[in-house]
Amino acid sequence: MTVKEYSNHVLHLLLVLTLFIVGCNASKSHLVNFNSSFKADYLEPFDFEKSTQFAVSKISNSKNPRGEDLLWSMQLGCLERIKQSHRQSNDYFDKSEEMLNFFDYQNEAADSIAAIAINESVVPYVGEEYDGIMVNTYKALNFMTLGENDLARVEFNRALDRQRRAKEKFAQEIKKLKSEIEKEEKKKKSHVKENIENPEIEELIAERYPGLHEFEAYPDFVNPFTTYMAGVFFNLVGDYSKAATFLKESYGMVSDNDYIAEDMAVTEQVLDGKKKLEDTLWVIFENGMGPVKEESRIDIPLFVATDKVKYVGIALPKLRFREQAYSCLSVEAAGRNYKTQLVADMDRVIQTEFNKDFKGILTRAIMSATAKAVAQYAAGKEDDSSAALASLFVSIYSAATTSADVRIWTTLPKDFQVARLPIPTDRSVTIKPPGRAGIEVKIPTCKNAMLYVKIPFEWANPVYDLITY
Repeated sequence: MTVKEYSNHVLHLLLVLTLFIVGCNASKSHLVNFNSSFKADYLEPFDFEKSTQFAVSKISNSKNPRGEDLLWSMQLGCLERIKQSHRQSNDYFDKSEEMLNFFDYQNEAADSIAAIAINESVVPYVGEEYDGIMVNTYKALNFMTLGENDLARVEFNRALDRQRRAKEKFAQEIKKLKSEIEKEEKKKKSHVKENIENPEIEELIAERYPGLHEFEAYPDFVNPFTTYMAGVFFNLVGDYSKAATFLKESYGMVSDNDYIAEDMAVTEQVLDGKKKLEDTLWVIFENGMGPVKEESRIDIPLFVATDKVKYVGIALPKLRFREQAYSCLSVEAAGRNYKTQLVADMDRVIQTEFNKDFKGILTRAIMSATAKAVAQYAAGKEDDSSAALASLFVSIYSAATTSADVRIWTTLPKDFQVARLPIPTDRSVTIKPPGRAGIEVKIPTCKNAMLYVKIPFEWANPVYDLITY
């Protein structure tokens, strides 16, 4: 084989490998396409056929979950909730929970190696802590709508237990990350630790992510909406002692919410035998759309095998926050007007966890960039044509595999709000987004009720479930 034929052969292999790797990063375009379909389906014709078919087509149906199976299963759970197919929604959320449990107990060593050698988007999406908490919360709400309160109780208990265990899991992840760094550092002239602790990189990150830590975080992995809904649920089923515990926790996180303060005060009176819980309506507003992740590419200085500094590109995820549908909902009843108030800002829930994960994401990106830079140096060390080709191969491989993991559950809302009011004697309430006509809802004969309203975009039609007790 001539040098020219050899060169062409190598370049052909390089092209095939590069196309394969780029294909592994298709999750970016998949989410963009799905988000566009979801909005179009919601606004017109409101059948979600295109979004559903798209999400279903991305699930592998293999024995063990892989790729984005978990992500698309959670998206489908939300789609079925919007379609008010609550049992079908729980079927998808059941599958999601099975996958979450599978990933909790599997050995992730191979995934860590793949993330460093290629990028984090080629390993299976294993879910965030808030993913698991919301899966169980939505399952509980579905069971409440179906009138299956024993199963709703189980799901709230699971969601609250996930919140309790999340801090322990994060500590284990930190320990695992330290172990990965130690392994890389043992390699000859790896410079991994030197690169990770480089103050110049810290300055670049601070410049590119100016608001990374400039927000008021919720307590470790706690979602106030889950805690509050558990408190309301246990009130509705007569477990007032348990309700009081969770409502106090909720009030501690959202002390400026008048309705939560009223919930807590009434529950304490019920416990003391001074009051009965009756003729109460809760209006829950699931508002807007939660954040998406976008890729941010940064050139950082790296110490490599030559003991010299080179600037190498890394790719990191960045949260982009989306809009509320409305600032609040008005609830008109018996001549009075009640406005919903914030229970949980999902942007804050997600940002709290993103910030905790970010050090690990950055560390693995630097480790990956360092390994690729060292490989490129080693490949081009000799002064001949084959070495030049090898160096070119590694440099194109490095460019093709420098990609951020932007996978995120995109059908979650921006925030959750609540209003609490007496059921009027005419049993009629009107929910009204600002600047729009109201929707009248009749409350059937019951002791208490919950009206759960979802509006993801401005001018979108509200979807609501009426749950009676």
